[in-house]
Amino acid sequence: MADKFSSFWGPVTSTDWCERNYMYTSYVAEFFNTISNIPCVVLAFFGLINALRQRFEKRFSVLHLSNMTLAIGSMMYHATLQRLQQQGDETPMVWEMLLYIYILYSPDWHYRSTMPTFLFLYGAAFAVAHSIVRFGIGFKVHYMILCLLCIPRMYKYYIHTQDVHAKWLAKLYLVTIFMGSLFWLSDRVFCKNISYWYFNPQGHALWHILMGFNSYFANTFLMFCRAQQRGWNPKVVHFLGFLPFVKIEKPKTL
Repeated sequence: MADKFSSFWGPVTSTDWCERNYMYTSYVAEFFNTISNIPCVVLAFFGLINALRQRFEKRFSVLHLSNMTLAIGSMMYHATLQRLQQQGDETPMVWEMLLYIYILYSPDWHYRSTMPTFLFLYGAAFAVAHSIVRFGIGFKVHYMILCLLCIPRMYKYYIHTQDVHAKWLAKLYLVTIFMGSLFWLSDRVFCKNISYWYFNPQGHALWHILMGFNSYFANTFLMFCRAQQRGWNPKVVHFLGFLPFVKIEKPKTL
């Protein structure tokens, strides 16, 4: 939200959100929209350590790293409100969804090299196109389609999972994406009204926090399902009695 405050980064060239700019420092345009990405970085780092420590497949390490990259890109975008940084936020969003599609569909894909090759080329082509063209609403529609492509497979995994705690991960995934979407929409649609309120609820920042947990729950659920497919006897346990993660027992090799 544009204000007459001095800024380190110059005039706004990207999409502006419903938070007053440069309220706390001239180096950060949208303070709450920036720091609200920190939980995603922390959760993704925790997931990465778990994936590496228990020697999950590399795809899950890459997935957690992509979550961290996306969150850091979002921080840079909201801190600067520059078009280049917005592209650096949006392009990893698409790459991350392509990675989810690979993880969800690859176990039953008979031609092992075709899917990763196609997804890589698709991601590279999008990055080039997005660096040239400002898609606007087209980006949102494209991203939504990629998200919708994941739903049938997630549902299949859910109905074939018997573990109660794993099912709760899937339910938490749905709750966080639903609540986060409500906050995102309210911040976008009712911004003019919210700007007159004494207290801004920071809907977009809440979206960031909820989506950080959403990604973590999705990743943990997928790690459980994959470990089950591999016969690793997965269990959902909790760190400090709060944060769920997957613990596995791989069969001992003779």
